[in-house]
Amino acid sequence: MPRQQPAAQRPVRRRSYDQFCASARALDSVGDRWTLLIVRELLAGPRRYTDLHADLPGVSTDVLASRLKDMEQGGLAVRRKLPPPAAASVYELTERGHGLLPVLAALAEWGAPALAERRPTDAVRAHWFALPLLRALTGLTQEGVLEVRLDEGEFHVRTGRGAAVEPYGLGPAPQPDARITLDAGLCLELGGGDVTLAEAVKDGRIEVAGDGPLAAELRGG
Repeated sequence: MPRQQPAAQRPVRRRSYDQFCASARALDSVGDRWTLLIVRELLAGPRRYTDLHADLPGVSTDVLASRLKDMEQGGLAVRRKLPPPAAASVYELTERGHGLLPVLAALAEWGAPALAERRPTDAVRAHWFALPLLRALTGLTQEGVLEVRLDEGEFHVRTGRGAAVEPYGLGPAPQPDARITLDAGLCLELGGGDVTLAEAVKDGRIEVAGDGPLAAELRGG
C-alpha cells in the first residue's frame, strides 16, 4: 500500500469548471458555499477565526477552515498575527478580495425581495444590513464615519472616498462624524431604491444626530 503523504506535502486540490470564461473562472474562486459570506464578514475589517465562526451561524469549523485556506491560496485573503499583547491571528482581505464588494452589493440588491418575511430560523446580525445601506449613501459627498443604530445592534460605515477602502465596520464607531437611527426594514428599502435617503430623513424614519458637515448633509443642509 502506498504511504500517505504528510498534509503539508499533499498537492492542493483545485476545483474548477475548466471553462475559458471569466464568469466560470470567478466561480472557481468564490463559487463554493460560504466563501462570499466570509468575504462579507471580512469587508468589515480583520477578523479572528472565532469571530468569523460566531458571525456565520451554520458553518462547521472544518468548512470554515477549508474556505479560509482556499481564500489564502487564491489570493483573496491573508492571515497575519497581531502584535503583543493580542497574540492572536486575524484574517483580512487582499486588494483582490476587496474587489468583491460590488459583487456582494449586487447580490444583496437582487436578493432583497426574498426578505419580505423573516423566517423563525433566520439568524441576524446588524452589520449584515450595511451592504444595502451603502447603496443609499453613495451620493453623499462628505467624507466621514457614520454610526448606524438598528434594533439588532450597531455598525458604522464610511462615506465619501473613504468608503472605497473600508466600507463598513462592526459595532459603534469610537468617534463618529454623525449617527443615524433607523430599522432594518428601512435599510432594505433604501438598498432596493424604494425610498431615498432624503425622503426617509424628511419623513422622520431616519433620526440624524451630530453637528458636523456629514450630519448637515444627511439633513439636507
